[in-house]
Amino acid sequence: MTDGISGDLSRLSLNQKTVEQWDMRQAIDGCVRHEIPWIALWRDKIEGIGLDETTRLLRDSGLKVSSLCRGGFFAAPTADERAAAIEDNRKAIHEAATVGTDVLVMVNGGMNGCRIQEARAMVRDGIAEILPYAEERGVKIGIEPLHPAFAADRAVTASLEEANDLAEHFSSPWVGVVIDIYHVWWDAYVQREIKRARPHTFGFHVNDWLVPNTNVLVGRGMMGDGVVDNRELRGWVDAEGYDGPVEVEIFNEEVWSRDGDAVLDQMKERYLAHVV
Repeated sequence: MTDGISGDLSRLSLNQKTVEQWDMRQAIDGCVRHEIPWIALWRDKIEGIGLDETTRLLRDSGLKVSSLCRGGFFAAPTADERAAAIEDNRKAIHEAATVGTDVLVMVNGGMNGCRIQEARAMVRDGIAEILPYAEERGVKIGIEPLHPAFAADRAVTASLEEANDLAEHFSSPWVGVVIDIYHVWWDAYVQREIKRARPHTFGFHVNDWLVPNTNVLVGRGMMGDGVVDNRELRGWVDAEGYDGPVEVEIFNEEVWSRDGDAVLDQMKERYLAHVV
């Protein structure tokens, strides 16, 4: 597709959540049309067409896969539920290896009926349980801390400091962090923690925080529409040696209601204007 947009897109990755309105085939075809070299996959989109067909489409397209989302959600009130979560994470590791990415994004999960410190212990124990299989399959576990607003229901790992603590607990090259601007931009110590994450930063996501933010889950903005200095944070991450793909991940119902090609055009323009 010729859209008149020029600039260095070599690190740009489309996170599938940005075009939730598209299925797997549409997202892969869209990346090819728009000359976006990377794609970040979601497991529900793989399930929609199957793992084998997803792998075939990716192979034929020539796209590189920056990550698979998501693993995690370890905490549960019963042993059977916790065991089922471990098995689902092993399945996620298998899917990541099969589609050709070495990063499984780990959204550690909320409290799920447990006390918050109990849930955090279950997260640590869950990662320990799946780590040998991740090593065997060549898949890195990228812990993504979420904004504290999600601590109860989505991620008891609620700061980059805590994610770094957890990664360092394992002292393994297979456990690190994924830094998403939406979740960390507000933190007064984020630059310090980005420096600390230097040996184990496995991914970087960009987007924006809108004001007002009327829905913390599906109210993310496109870069340049909110208050975050994406270029500054990207510079801090790059300064610590990260040179991998930069995923654009937008949870936004208005964006999802639009034509997907128009979303990708805007995404490329904003990436060049506000990130690189």
